[in-house]
Formats: sequence, structure tokens, C-alpha cells
Amino acid sequence: MQDFMRHSEIQAPTGPELHCKGWGQEGALRMLMNNLDARVGENPAQRIVYGGRGRAARSWPAYDKIVESLLTMDNDETLLIQSGKPVGVFKTQPGAPRVLIANANLVGKWATLEEFDRLEQMGLTMFGQMTAGSWIYIGSQGVIQGTFETLAALATKHFDGTLRGRLYVSAGLGGMGGAQPLSVKMLDGVALLAEVDARRIQKRLDSGYLDVGLESIPEAVNIALQAKAEGRALSIGVHCHANELLQYLVAERITPDVLSDQTAAHDPLVGYIPDELTVEEATILRAEDPSQYLQKARQSIAHHVENMLVLQRAGAQTFDYGNNIRREAFDQGVTDAFEILGYVPAYLRDLFCEGKGPFRWAVLSGKPEELYQLDQLALDMFGDNPLLRRWFTLARQYIQFQGLPARIAYMGLGERDAFAVRVNEWVAQGKLSAPVVFGRDHHDTGSVASPYRETEKMADGSDAIADWPILNALLNTAAGAHWVSFHHGGGTGIGYSLHAGAVVVADGSDDSAGRLSRVFFNDPGIGVIRHADAGYSLAEKTMLAHSARMRAPFVGPASNIPSDTRA
Repeated sequence: MQDFMRHSEIQAPTGPELHCKGWGQEGALRMLMNNLDARVGENPAQRIVYGGRGRAARSWPAYDKIVESLLTMDNDETLLIQSGKPVGVFKTQPGAPRVLIANANLVGKWATLEEFDRLEQMGLTMFGQMTAGSWIYIGSQGVIQGTFETLAALATKHFDGTLRGRLYVSAGLGGMGGAQPLSVKMLDGVALLAEVDARRIQKRLDSGYLDVGLESIPEAVNIALQAKAEGRALSIGVHCHANELLQYLVAERITPDVLSDQTAAHDPLVGYIPDELTVEEATILRAEDPSQYLQKARQSIAHHVENMLVLQRAGAQTFDYGNNIRREAFDQGVTDAFEILGYVPAYLRDLFCEGKGPFRWAVLSGKPEELYQLDQLALDMFGDNPLLRRWFTLARQYIQFQGLPARIAYMGLGERDAFAVRVNEWVAQGKLSAPVVFGRDHHDTGSVASPYRETEKMADGSDAIADWPILNALLNTAAGAHWVSFHHGGGTGIGYSLHAGAVVVADGSDDSAGRLSRVFFNDPGIGVIRHADAGYSLAEKTMLAHSARMRAPFVGPASNIPSDTRA
């Protein structure tokens, strides 16, 4: 057991040997450890996986107890995790989840960053982000494919379906933002990214996600413009604050074709470095005077959005990439911050209406060749989708694995479950030497209520209705996911989102086949129903095409109004 409780150089075991009493527990154990692998997580020493302070466990003693529980619990027991700390193991039933997780959830009136910070400092809670605290983070690839899908939709809408000859400008090369340079390059564009932490630039250079790292803004801009003129794909990271880069572009009257941001502005205390501070100075001020730090960070965020608005009005296709930067700026007096579009209503809502979203899997054998077998299986099953085919082809060329070999792909209703069940058959037949873990980002069709991101500008005005992610978690529990999570604050920050996740291990058994079939149809299915209920005709068509497996007794906003109150 001590081998699994190391607090440094953590790596998940690989291969077919069970260390737990069942693959549900084993899969959870390995993915927890994979989150804290130094090749995967941003700061494993602090149990931080990504997204500012998104953690996998609240403390090292809590981590040890989680590991001990997973190693010893029976196949009819369920482990409960309260904000990164194990609080109980209960007898349930063999078909129930092995782990249920709740992270950072606060009663509405108290759901503020200030109250969360106070409770976190008391050791009572933990920020789980989305896939950090639900143990299904797979490194930057998990974000790359979503960024790829978003930018492909943008290119189709505004350009000629490609970013060739286009300049994309943004900031942030952390666990989320690190996906940007490679995603742009995969669509043949030029990416110019500001990053204040030189270590992050180096990490992306080492991984191949970034081509060039520079200290000089003028040099970086000149190289980017030259590559744009030549129609050459290139990614450049420049060591500076976001505002330094944007102010230079404004002053020189250089307008990028596309403009966004991927700093962790949703968590200004930890995720955003104020303009006048170095990373080292910020660390000191954050510890000595957090209130002054927050003031400085929020002033910088306001200036950041003001610069984005100037460039948007000059012609840049500008969008908020879901980090709540507009709201932070709005609260500082930037009253026109929401003139910047959110990326979901701008580019992804149709995909959600079709039940499409960030499906992912990791091979527990640890063998890259087995992941490539699954790549080919996905192409054989769904290769008539040209964007999916391009993704798999380019991912194999560009993506370096972080920790366990893993893949992500936007698959829709009826595709996820079909693929997962087929993979389970391969495990049973011995075509794969160990089980495969299937999950997804929480950023999905029916698992999030986030009015400044996934549910922004819903057709029926239901942006802030959080019943849907709760129903999603309950449905996935009833369907038998091996572990289910429900979090507060991921993506856009405390007070601004509620979201759920689900994971199933394909171990080759009939039991897993049933879980995979139910969970990965029902999970996107409730998203389709959620959008059909809001009045989206594409979602209603998708739902009707799958009516043999689900039905919605009441669809559409009007049908939800009691008859005696209708106008």
C-alpha cells in the first residue's frame, strides 16, 4: 500500500494486474494518480492539476486515505468524497458507483469567492475545477480538441474553413491555455500567445505544443506577421503580460484576425498575475496581502478586457473562452465587457444540440500502440466525419501523451456508447491487454449550468437553471457510472457554474458493457433533451431520431407553463 502513497514522482500503475478488488476502484485509483503525475498536472506537489488551484485531493493525508479506501473497499461499497477528502464508505450494491464526489459546493447566498477562500483556508473545502477533482484530466490534449473544434467552427463561420493566413492572439499557456498554440497550428494558422510565467512557455516548447519562445514583443509580432503573410502555420509564445502584448498591437495598429484569452481569470487570486508584478513578486504579495493582490489583479483584468474591446472594434473576431474575464471586468466598471461574445453561443451550441462534446478515454495498459488501435477503430466507425478524421490524423502526428496514453474526440449521441461498448468487447477478446477508462470533460451538452459559458444566452432564458447538471449526475448514478462527481465553480469560477462528471471503466465484463451502454447514451441524451426543452429545433430533431431509447414528455418552454397561467 505504501507504494501507492508516495507524494512525489507519482505515476499510475499500468497493465492488467488488479491492485484493488474491482476495476471500478482500480480505474479511479489509476486516474487519480495520473492527475498527479508530474507529466500531467501543473503543480502535483500542491495536488494542483490545472485551472489555477484545481486539485485532485484536499491534502496529502486525505489523498492517502482515498488511496487506502480504493485499495480495500469491496465491490458492493461506495466511497464518498467531500471536497477532496474521503468521508465514508457505505454498503450500496454491485451496480452502484464505486465513488461519489462533491467539490466546492456552497449554498447560493454564500457561493462567493470570498466565502470560498475563507472556508478553504479553514481546511473545509477544495476547488476541484472540472476534471481535476473528478480524476479524469488527461493533460493539455483534453483542452486541445475542444479548442480545435471551437476554432474550426469559427473558421467555418468567419473565414473559408481554415485559419491559414490568419493571426490568432491570446494569453495564457497553463493547463487550459496551453492547448491554444497547437490547436491553431492544426488548423494551419499563426498563434501568438502572451505568457507571464517563463516556465510555462518552456513546458509547451518541450511538449511540442509551441514552436517558438521569445522575450521581445516586437520580434514576436514581426515573426507572426511574416508567417501569416506566407500562409505558414506557426505558434509563438512571448514572455510578457497579456496587456503588454495587446497594448503593443493597439499602439502599432495591428489587428489580429482572431482574439481571445485563456488566463485563469476566473480565479484572480491564484490564476491571474497583475500587470506590474513578476511571478515571484506575485507569489509574495498573494501570501502577504491577498486583498491588495485581488485589487491589483482585477484592475489588470479590467484593462485587459478594455484592450480586447479596442481590437474587437478594429475588426478582430473576439470571443470570451469561458474564463469569466468579462464578468470580472464588468464588476470593475467595464460596462461594455459583454459586447465580447461567449464562445458557446457563438460557435458550439449546435454541437451541444446534437449531443456532441468532449468524450475521452485512457488505456490502462500504458501502451501507446493500443491507443492507436482505438484511434483506428474510431476512424473505422465514424470516419465519414471529415473533421473527426482530421482530428485523429493530426492528433497522432502532434499530440505527446502526458501520463497514461489517452485520447479525446467530440462524439455525439449514439456514437459514444457504441464506441465504448465495442472497446469493451475488444478487452473481453484480448485485443487489448488491459481495461480502458472512459469519461469526459464536464464542459458538455447536458452537464453544466454556467451563464457565462455553456448556458450563456439560452433560447428560453434558462441560463442559470442548475437542475440539469444535478439531474445529469443523478441519472449517471442510476445508470451505474463507476464514479460520478458534482462540482461548483469550474471554468468560470466560484458562484458562476455548477457541473457534473461521469466515468466508466471498460474491463471486458458484461457488467461494464451495460454501464457503458447506459451511461454514455443517457449522459449526452439529457443534454439533447435540455436543449430541446429550451426550444432548439436541432436538438428536438436529434431527440426524435433516438426516440426508441429516450423520450421527453414535455418539450419546449411553453409546455412547462401551467395551463391556468398561460396568456
